[in-house]
Amino acid sequence: MLRILTIAFLSLLALPAYAQEKLKVVASFSILADITRQVGGDRIDVTSFVGPNTDMHVFQPTPADAKRMQGAKVIIVNGLGFEGWAERLAKASGFKGKLTVASEGVKAREEAHDHDHKHDHGHADHDHTDPHAWQSVANVKLYVANIAKALIAADAAGREGYEERARAYTQKLEALEKDIVAAFADVPADKRRVITSHHAFGYFGDAYKVTFLAPQGVTGDSEPTAKAVAALIRQIKKENIRAVFVENISSPRVIERIAKETGAQLGGTLFSDALSDAKGPAADYIAMMQHNTKLLASALK
Repeated sequence: MLRILTIAFLSLLALPAYAQEKLKVVASFSILADITRQVGGDRIDVTSFVGPNTDMHVFQPTPADAKRMQGAKVIIVNGLGFEGWAERLAKASGFKGKLTVASEGVKAREEAHDHDHKHDHGHADHDHTDPHAWQSVANVKLYVANIAKALIAADAAGREGYEERARAYTQKLEALEKDIVAAFADVPADKRRVITSHHAFGYFGDAYKVTFLAPQGVTGDSEPTAKAVAALIRQIKKENIRAVFVENISSPRVIERIAKETGAQLGGTLFSDALSDAKGPAADYIAMMQHNTKLLASALK
């Protein structure tokens, strides 16, 4: 009898450790990791392949990343062509699960790309899918629903908590969206023109009626051509565009040159593809959108 009681007691001691084991989740980049954390709460352990203040466009996975993917129960990617390496990494790592695409259901933007040379087939432009869908709060509400669904599928016992946190976070996003719209309410339509490092804010522009111009395309992974920069400088001078911003993930060199040659003033640093560190002004998604909105609205008024 004593032996049976001892075994039962030891079993009870082991239960809390087992019950507290967290669901291992890996998100592709810092913004997506934060959104996932808002839904998962303390029930998940979420990390990201690409951290704060780091450019996702130039990420190259390592064997350590493959090992981390192998040990995860849920992998969450943005989709829309943002993580061209994801399927290959999943195969190489032996990950058996299904990659969760957070942007599922989002209406993708296509950016026309104008090259410096004509091609044999007679066309000068190509369309590139814009992956930066998180720059619209309405899209992030879809992200939240997709992430909650994935976490519930992997951890059915946590359904109630995931659903409750998803509802609460969605309410915060709805309030954020109203605040963004209000921030631009008194900015004249003809003044809503902004220069940034690369075309990362198209969804923001569509949602909140702001035009963003940039010397680099949606990928931002190559230097802009001299022709593209010169054309942008001419446009800035012609249209008297005064709002010029650098991005936290990009070299400020080209934007600083544009500001110098046009006389425009640098309006600060916008956060496009990555959060700031924990001490910065964009430590989470909502803080990032509030920071960007405040800088943009202030510069445009």
